Amino acid sequence: MRGLRWIGPGLAATLIACGGSGTQDLEDYVAKVKQQKSAPIEPLPEIKQVATYIYTQGDRRDPFIMDVRGQEVVKPTRAGSLAPDLTRPKEELEQYALDSLRMVGTLAQAGANWALVLSPGGVLHKVRVGNYMGQNYGKIIGIDENHIQIKELIDEGEGEWRERQASVALKQ
Repeated sequence: MRGLRWIGPGLAATLIACGGSGTQDLEDYVAKVKQQKSAPIEPLPEIKQVATYIYTQGDRRDPFIMDVRGQEVVKPTRAGSLAPDLTRPKEELEQYALDSLRMVGTLAQAGANWALVLSPGGVLHKVRVGNYMGQNYGKIIGIDENHIQIKELIDEGEGEWRERQASVALKQ
C-alpha cells in the first residue's frame, strides 16, 4: 500500500519533465505555413447543357435488343464450294478437339445406332448420325461397333473449305 501512494506524484513529475520546449521547431513551421499565400483554386468548368432527345421507335430498331446482324460475318464462298452452316447452334461436343473425345460404346435403340462418347470432363454423351462433334464442323455420317465416321470441313482461307474424313475409334 505504501508504494501505491508514490505512483501519482511520480507520474505527474514524469509528464512535467517531458513537456519542455522541444516543440519550438514545430510551432515555427506551422507559423511559416500560415504566412504563405496559397494559390487560388480554379473554378470548376462550366457544364454544357445537352439537348434532350425524345426517342420514337417508328421504323427504327429497339435500342435495348441486341443487333444480331453484325455478330458473325459470313464470308462469301465461290459458287459450288463447301461451307459450314454458321447460323446453326453449336452442339455440346463441338467445343472439344476430336482427339480428346473417346468412344466408349454403342447402343441400338428404336432402330437407330447411337454411339456413347466420353468428353474430357468425364461426361458421357449419346450421339447419332447427323450430330456434330469436334472443332472443325464435324458431322457424324456413320456409326458402327468400333468407329464413328465424321466428315469435317477445314477452312482453307479466303472463303474456301475442304472436306476431310475423320473417325473416333472405340476405346479398348
